[in-house]
Amino acid sequence: MVELSNIRKSFGKLPVLNGVSMNIAGGKIVTREIFVNGQNIKDNPVYRHLIGYLPQTTRFPENLSVREFLRMIEDVRMAKGKSGELLSLFALDRFLNKSLRNLSGGTRQKVNVVLSLMFYPSVYIMDEPTVGLDPVSRVRFKELLKKEKENGKTLLLVTHLLSEAEELADEIVFLMDGYICYHGDPKVLMAEQKENTLEKAIAGMMEVSTQNSNPNINSR
Repeated sequence: MVELSNIRKSFGKLPVLNGVSMNIAGGKIVTREIFVNGQNIKDNPVYRHLIGYLPQTTRFPENLSVREFLRMIEDVRMAKGKSGELLSLFALDRFLNKSLRNLSGGTRQKVNVVLSLMFYPSVYIMDEPTVGLDPVSRVRFKELLKKEKENGKTLLLVTHLLSEAEELADEIVFLMDGYICYHGDPKVLMAEQKENTLEKAIAGMMEVSTQNSNPNINSR
C-alpha cells in the first residue's frame, strides 16, 4: 500500500500539490513518515533496494561506457542485476562498449529503462518512461510493465500520454492546479463523460473544471 496524506509541494510561489491524499497498492507513504513494504525508511536506506526509479531526465557519468556504468550500479547496490536479458530485449548489446556521452537520446533512455528494471524491485516509480523510445522498444517496455503488474508489483507512472494511461493503468490520478480532479478507474471516467477515449474524457472534465475556481475532488 502506498498512502499519501495531505501532501503539499511548491516550486517557489507556485503550488503544484495542494493537500493531495490517495491510496495505491504497495508500500506506504504518510506525511513526515514513509513506509515501503511496512518498513520506515527514516535513517534506513535499505528501502532503496525495493524501488526501481526511472526519472524523466538522467545525468550519466559521461566518461563511462554502458558496460562500466551497469557494473558500477551493481557495485553500489551490492547486487547482481538481470541486465543481460534486458540489454538484448532493447537491442543495447552493440552499445555496451560505447561511451555514454556518445549515445543518442533514445539510446540513453533505453539505458535508463534497463537501470530501472534490472533488479526487478517490488515498487516502480517512473516519470514519462516511454519518451524517446522507438516504437519497438516502447511496445516491449509496456509488455514488461504488464508482466510486472501481473506479478503483484506496484507501478506508479507519471505521463502526459493519456493513450498509455488508458492502456496500462487500473486507476488514474488526474491533477489540475495542484488538486486531484479525478482518482479512479479510467473506464468509469470514460463512461461518465460518454467518450470512447481517456483523452477525450479528460478534456471534457477539464472544460468543466476550468469553469470552477475550486475544483472538486472526484474519486471512484
